[in-house]
Amino acid sequence: MKKHIKYLTTGVVLLVALILLLVKYRDYVTNPWTRDGQVRANVVQLAPRVSGPIVDLPIRDNQLVKTGDLLFVIDPRTFQAAYDQARAELDRTGDSVRALEQQVEAARAGVDVAEASVRQARASVAQLEATIAKNKAEYERQQDLLPKKATSRKALEQAQASYDISIQQKVSAEAGYYQAQAALAESNATLAEAQAQLGALGDANPQLRAALAALRQAELNLEFTEVRAPVDGYVTNLNLRLGSQVVTNQPVLALVDVRSFWVDGFFKETAIGRVQAGDRAVITLMAYPRSPLEGVVDSIGWGIAQQDGSTGYELLPSISPTFEWIRLAQRVPVRIKLSDVPEGIDLRVGTTCSVLVMTGTAGRNSRGPVPPTPKALQ
Repeated sequence: MKKHIKYLTTGVVLLVALILLLVKYRDYVTNPWTRDGQVRANVVQLAPRVSGPIVDLPIRDNQLVKTGDLLFVIDPRTFQAAYDQARAELDRTGDSVRALEQQVEAARAGVDVAEASVRQARASVAQLEATIAKNKAEYERQQDLLPKKATSRKALEQAQASYDISIQQKVSAEAGYYQAQAALAESNATLAEAQAQLGALGDANPQLRAALAALRQAELNLEFTEVRAPVDGYVTNLNLRLGSQVVTNQPVLALVDVRSFWVDGFFKETAIGRVQAGDRAVITLMAYPRSPLEGVVDSIGWGIAQQDGSTGYELLPSISPTFEWIRLAQRVPVRIKLSDVPEGIDLRVGTTCSVLVMTGTAGRNSRGPVPPTPKALQ
């Protein structure tokens, strides 16, 4: 009897284990999965902003650097000289602008003097016109009095002389007035020329702004001799050496952004219909088969490269032969956002993995331990 109980107990245990195994295996079979997964990350290609030889290289290959860490230094002597020259040019331009400002002030003072002369000449003409009218009236009165013996011929001649002299004085005053107007026009032209040479006043002056821009450019070029890390990342494939010549805008160094890792899983198009953004995903790295990672479907690719119909020989479409009884499903990329990476697991760009998407889990708060993918699906 005890022997039968022993066999029965063993059979029940095996049956339960088999059922659990089948249920778990069914989850992995019914949910979309692929062995064609790849670890990805943003790779920042660093290109210098200036050209020159490297004089300092404090990093080594595969080193972890933080944002702002110094990566390498380009010989700064040429750019320091250019900066000093631009600063001296700014000082010279400032002196030149101040001299032009003084010329403008002097020209403006000349205009003021010329305007005063015009006003004075106009007043003299007006005054002489009044004098002429007065002398003319006196002369005509003397002419009327002479036949009546009420005045002398000498008085008449004096009145006529005064009248003639005032007329000549008016002619001279009018000539002075026209001369003052010409001087005023010349002073205005001199002022306009000085103002045109000076340009706008203060910080808006174009000469000063050009000199300041040249100084700023030289200052930036000097700063660009120190190349620093824009993100936290790993230095990858470092081929630089002290003395290496780098060229402007030519990438010389790659940084793998440690905060940007994700996984691309390439699923058959027949399984994409069951995958939704937000579904829970299980990632099993080939390097760590017993330490699965958890992720969430971030997005599903909207297209893949066209194979048939692309331009081929003699600009004709290139069509591959197909067999009606063989129809291969295309692979569509699914982007997986990693939820957490445990300690001791190092992600490396380009390494492969298996990805299993647990459909219908979008929006659910089901966060339990992640089981490793069965060996048959890895």
